Amino acid sequence: MFTLTSVTKQYGSFRANDDISLTVQDGQIAVLVGPNGAGKSTLIKCMAGLLRHRGQITIDGYDNRSLEAKARLGYIPEIPAPYELLTVWEHLCFIARAYRLERGWEVRGRALLERLELLDKKDKLGKELSKGMQQKLSIACALLPQPKAVIFDEPLVGLDPHAIKELKEMMVELKQSGASVLISTHMLDSVEQLWDEAFILMNGRIAASLRRQDESGAEKSLEELFFRITEGERAGDLA
Repeated sequence: MFTLTSVTKQYGSFRANDDISLTVQDGQIAVLVGPNGAGKSTLIKCMAGLLRHRGQITIDGYDNRSLEAKARLGYIPEIPAPYELLTVWEHLCFIARAYRLERGWEVRGRALLERLELLDKKDKLGKELSKGMQQKLSIACALLPQPKAVIFDEPLVGLDPHAIKELKEMMVELKQSGASVLISTHMLDSVEQLWDEAFILMNGRIAASLRRQDESGAEKSLEELFFRITEGERAGDLA
């Protein structure tokens, strides 16, 4: 579970995130959407423990800066940054050691690489990988420790159709396993069939928090809701 309480990130006099509170439940896929400059990337980096902030962020009940929280978190950044002189397989070995994974992780690692069509690239160096391959490797490294909470920041950018299909299936599997999943994306149509709850961020604040199904069980369109909110319609009309 992700829980944010009154999270504020300020750069000088500018508030990139202003008193944000939200929760992503276990076994839920939530999406974070908003126009450029809304503060999504800043909030994601605060959640991942990469930026200092005011307020509280917990992951599975632990402060997000603690080792307990980091051990439970999987983070796929928007821009992958593999180690140039490590091979694909050595990246997984590094993660296994860093997270102190028990014996048997190799089977899971090979399965991840196979699903992402990287197994035949396991001996390639990070610097030899294309942008799409780097993104696949980032996903494999994040999912290898079987995290309880996962943040995807624009995860589908640069992926080929097969990888997009596999990643969407992985997201559903994470949800079914009880993990909390948060996806930050501009590609609304790509997550239309995945989301349970959406947080629309505007001007550094949560403009609306929306559930996919209303009380009657009818499903809502994320794209329609997004444009109604961002074009100025009151969020209260959508409740």
